[in-house]
Amino acid sequence: MSSVRAYTATSPTAPLAPGTIERREVGPKDVLIDIAYAGICHSDIHTVRGDWGQVPYPLTVGHEIAGVVARVGSEVTLHEVGDRVGVGCMVDSCRECANCLAGAEQYCLRGFTDTYNGTDRDGTVTQGGYSERVVVDEHFVLRIPDAIPFEKAAPLLCAGITTYSPLRNWNAGPGKKVAVVGLGGLGHMAVKIAHAMGAEVTVLSQSLKKREDGLRFGADHYHATGDPATFERLANTFDLIVNTVSASIDMDAYLNLLTLDGTIVSVGAPPEPVPVTLFTLFENRRSFAGSKIGGIAQTQEMLDFCAEHGIAPEVEIIGADGINDAWERVLASDVRYRFVIDTSTLATG
Repeated sequence: MSSVRAYTATSPTAPLAPGTIERREVGPKDVLIDIAYAGICHSDIHTVRGDWGQVPYPLTVGHEIAGVVARVGSEVTLHEVGDRVGVGCMVDSCRECANCLAGAEQYCLRGFTDTYNGTDRDGTVTQGGYSERVVVDEHFVLRIPDAIPFEKAAPLLCAGITTYSPLRNWNAGPGKKVAVVGLGGLGHMAVKIAHAMGAEVTVLSQSLKKREDGLRFGADHYHATGDPATFERLANTFDLIVNTVSASIDMDAYLNLLTLDGTIVSVGAPPEPVPVTLFTLFENRRSFAGSKIGGIAQTQEMLDFCAEHGIAPEVEIIGADGINDAWERVLASDVRYRFVIDTSTLATG
């Protein structure tokens, strides 16, 4: 085991603080990554604050990781020292069940290993990317194409794949009308990706204050959901709605916006249940689905797609000493559109 600098949470309410965490030694199939950048995801905050269950403090979060390979195990074939690589929301799975064999490790029937707050192969709690280094099995390490700016790459490993996966799986493309609910860290990526796929894209946001940004990212239309007339005007319109918000919404109202055989896919995860009236689903043969990240192959596909189409998240780079302020700004929806930690500042943060 080796100690590395990190920012850790010690309780649901205490500010994150500098400290150290332990990383396992590099095994035959492992890759040691010097972390350069770590994105801040709303999931980090939900986890630390206990919204999704009990937490074994102290915990270092962060599952949007971009770094450089520093060492490889003796049996590693996929990566070499010096490669630009990324790690997303999972660092292991059984790799034997039907879902894993189908390339859907995120739905591992035995449960994948979360990048943080999971149980590692040695029985310890996994620790995330707000740290200097991480050791990960080569299968769960992604190649970051040179065309993607390194400082903007980390959020693609969560926000990017979380939105790419439903757009890809529900066939967003030419001739399809796609709506994106919310224009935050997830939503702005959904707009960029759906536009690049060739879909007609509409943003549904509480107000029009981000309209200029939404259109710049590729949206064709932008509507305020705070205006009740919006739901009347857009009834029976969309083939696919991607709901990116992590708060409860009136799901029935959004379901009514779907055309025949339309689907709404939620990727945002509010802590409380979201009620749905079955009769709303009956009309237009609508569907309500959920989606979480993507498998390793699809995540690499997403990175290559973003490189090909010049897609990258809008980021604000911060030092480690700004993490707690950034969390408060995330909660206040005061970020456009993703915070990224420069982990070289951990030594002074």
